[in-house]
Amino acid sequence: MIDARRATAADGTAVGEIHAASWAAAYAPFFTEDFATPQIQSRLTRWHDRLSSGEGTVLLALVDTLPAAMTWLNESETRPGVAEILSFYAHPRAWGTGAAPALMTETLETLRTQGFSTVHLWTLQATPQSRRFYEKSGFTETGNTQSRDFGDGKPLQQVEYERAC
Repeated sequence: MIDARRATAADGTAVGEIHAASWAAAYAPFFTEDFATPQIQSRLTRWHDRLSSGEGTVLLALVDTLPAAMTWLNESETRPGVAEILSFYAHPRAWGTGAAPALMTETLETLRTQGFSTVHLWTLQATPQSRRFYEKSGFTETGNTQSRDFGDGKPLQQVEYERAC
C-alpha cells in the first residue's frame, strides 16, 4: 500500500534518509568522493530545521509504512505565481514500487489546492532516469537551461520542465 501525506517535523530523519540515498545514487557519480561524501551527509540532517520552520511544503510517500519518496515545493522565486518543485527524490529501494508516481499525483493535487495552475522544476541534464520520470508525469521541457554549481566549482547543466497542475 502506498500512502502520501504532508511531512511533519517528526519526519526529518526519514526525509533526510530518502534525500541522501537518492542523491548518492543519482548525483554523487558526478563528483569526487571527497566532495560527494559531505554533500550526502548534509542531506541527512538538513530536513529537521526545514520541516520545523515550515519553509514550503514537504510531502512524504510511504510504501507499507516504510518511507519511500519525498518532495519539497513552494512558490517559485523566479516565476511569481508559479509553483516550483525544489526537490523530488525516491529512495533507491523504492524505485519501481509506484511510490514516486503516487507522490507526484499528491504533489500536483496539493499545488492545485494551494491555488497554483502551473509548476516547474529543474533537473540535471545528464540524469536520464529522472528526466524520463518527469516526462511520464506529464512535464515537458521548456527549452530553458542553467548551470548549477553544487560547490565544487564544476557547474552541471540543468534543464527546466513544466506542466499544468
